[in-house]
Amino acid sequence: MCTPPAPSSAATGGAPEGLRRRAGALATRATKRMETEHGWYRTLLPDERSWVSLLAQAGINELLSWYVDGSPRGAVPGQMFAAAPKSLAQTISLRHALDLTRTAIATVEDAVPELVGEHEQAALREAVLLYSREAAFAAAELYARAAERRGRWDARLESLVVHAVVRGEADDTLASRAAELGWEDVTGVAVVVGMLPEGESGPALAALREGALRLGREALTAAQGPRLVCILGDAQDPLEDAARLTAYFGTGPVVVGPRVPHLFAAGRSARAALSGCDAARAWATAPRPVAADELLAERALLGEQPARRMLVDRVYKVLRDHPSALLETAQAYLDNGTVLEATARELFLHPNTVRYRLRRVADTVGLDPHVPRDAWVLQVALALGRIGDHNRSWRDAR
Repeated sequence: MCTPPAPSSAATGGAPEGLRRRAGALATRATKRMETEHGWYRTLLPDERSWVSLLAQAGINELLSWYVDGSPRGAVPGQMFAAAPKSLAQTISLRHALDLTRTAIATVEDAVPELVGEHEQAALREAVLLYSREAAFAAAELYARAAERRGRWDARLESLVVHAVVRGEADDTLASRAAELGWEDVTGVAVVVGMLPEGESGPALAALREGALRLGREALTAAQGPRLVCILGDAQDPLEDAARLTAYFGTGPVVVGPRVPHLFAAGRSARAALSGCDAARAWATAPRPVAADELLAERALLGEQPARRMLVDRVYKVLRDHPSALLETAQAYLDNGTVLEATARELFLHPNTVRYRLRRVADTVGLDPHVPRDAWVLQVALALGRIGDHNRSWRDAR
């Protein structure tokens, strides 16, 4: 196609400026058309409707000015959205912006016979077609930039929320930021910690988040040094969910903190998962992922007081307070190298009695003394329990 000819003075009411002056009337016509055809426009606030009207007028004026200038192909304008405030992209969607563009362009198209003479109508219609393409691209670019800015802000906000959870800062600031991310009503929360994969952390965080969303889970992710921290939401079985997400972590252990009711209680899950990640290497054959509560013995060796208390409460005190002599039997069995006959001789019991009591130990605390891993955890728990009892007796004696 050849370049459309410049309009004659007679075709535009005697001068090119006459065509430019039609922009305001056409914008008013386009605004009335939007009010009739688009329900979303009728729901806007007065100042928002004013901005939409101004954008329509700017677009029509830009189109007509470009046509009056001869419609140069190398300089097709498309800046009708340039004057729009950044907040407008949050008020009307891209679809609505395209509705606006389409309506403004259609208004000009319908008015072509009254704008120019018959011999110039084809040229103006061609100019309208070229301009509408550029205006649509401009709208898409505007919303792409807005989405990019929003994405960067959301990523920073997400990182702030994750680090606040790690630090245990369950305050109003966390509540406000969580609400902005849509997490105020998310339940069934657990923290998963592993190592960052090689390469840039940004893509790794995004990939993990998207993987969790495909499972139907909410996810907040952040890098903490070499570690990747993920807060899973709406998780019924966090360990199972983590097992389907381990590919998004780097090499090394992946530890899952206990499930808590909501984000504001997630600090406990985060502390357990982070401590477990530090301690997991002590268990050479630990599964991947592994629950933080399965690493209580290793965490206790690191000096973590909550892990020590849980281990003593769940194992030592339960066996100590049992009406049968389970604590004495378990300790003797461990001290005798898990040899049944030697334990029976030390306790002056029949081997079957020892065997029965050891089964009761397994049923009572969930640790089977015959299994090497469970026997080691028992050994640590009983040692910590005896230390605690001794220290308490010593303080009472004073």
